[in-house]
Amino acid sequence: MQTLHLTAEEEAMLGGRDGDGVALAMRVIVGQARISDAPRLVEITSAHVDSCLYHGQVSLDFAHRLVDLGARVRVPTTLNVGSMDLIHPALVRDQELAAAGRELMAAYVELGCTPTFTCAPYQLPNRPALGEHIAWAESNAIVFANSVLGARTDRYGDFLDVCAAITGRAPYAGLQTTEARRGTVVFDCRPLGDFLHEELAYPLLGHHIGSVVGAGIPVLVGIPEQVTEDDLKAFGAAAASAGGVALFHAVGVTPEAPSDFADLPIYEVDLAVLQRVRRELSTTGELDAVSVGTPHASYAECLRLAELVSDGPPFKVPFYLSTGRATRDRLGPTLDVLEKAGVTVVVDTCTYVTAILSPEWKNVMTNSGKWAHYAPGNINVNAVLGSLAECVTSARAGRVVLA
Repeated sequence: MQTLHLTAEEEAMLGGRDGDGVALAMRVIVGQARISDAPRLVEITSAHVDSCLYHGQVSLDFAHRLVDLGARVRVPTTLNVGSMDLIHPALVRDQELAAAGRELMAAYVELGCTPTFTCAPYQLPNRPALGEHIAWAESNAIVFANSVLGARTDRYGDFLDVCAAITGRAPYAGLQTTEARRGTVVFDCRPLGDFLHEELAYPLLGHHIGSVVGAGIPVLVGIPEQVTEDDLKAFGAAAASAGGVALFHAVGVTPEAPSDFADLPIYEVDLAVLQRVRRELSTTGELDAVSVGTPHASYAECLRLAELVSDGPPFKVPFYLSTGRATRDRLGPTLDVLEKAGVTVVVDTCTYVTAILSPEWKNVMTNSGKWAHYAPGNINVNAVLGSLAECVTSARAGRVVLA
């Protein structure tokens, strides 16, 4: 085990110079650094905190303890989804959970965090640049920051994330280091051909590759240069939920992708593989509701949905869209288009972590590989995975319609 070296500044924080709250947070960071065998800590430029999602009394106790000790975040810190839609509180069925969720979200704002309440902080302004050390929690945010932005964050879970924000430090270990960011396995996607220009390719590909590599670092070959950030978001979210992918490289697309990977094992991905994945993620042919936007729908995705629903027959089943409050505010008249078409816009939380959908609905369609993976276990539904257009067509038909 290496000796952990702290700077004089870090020793002072650990010793209580900046207050008991900072000292507590520093003890957590130092403890994690020793577990990670880190030689030192690294200064971070931002944090994204997932601890604001209520998981029981311990969540509240820890946040209130930090507040009582006078802790404040010392780097720009955004907040992940909570257990409550603060703009549409009536959407949440479990009011006891909603009250606890609201209290927890407020505690993190009191610590100085910005009340963004989105799982897609990379859709906000001032996102980190290539090579910046950050401390982000939430699996899809981590994989996007590492892969698409080229910023550096390890996997930080609840409590560790806010302690990094309070100290401005993280262990120099894992994906903070250059050597840990090298690809471990190659996936040749070229046999997929034109299907790689389809939206549905990316959640399916992500689920497949995450299932195969676990916490490895996949190198993707054949991804078109024109791939969108929303496609990469869908890929990363599915790969992080089906496996533990925290970083991927897409050759010719993402900033740290290698040019030489001849020494790595290679898997080939063809259409038959992704068709099998779709069948695995689609466990019903019936339809009670549609839920899209996991991770939170981007501005571009909201505009596209508005185009799809602006003209045509009404929905026969409920249709939910999850997005960040900043994106909702940006929509302007487009929000009216969505709501007049029957879309229920959910912010601050997500339909698979909060009791929003009716317990009577057992068959739900989504465009998200992450939602299709988690929702059956979280909220006891059967899922169907489709493209955004297929979700709209199905909601209008009142039955699953696949292209």
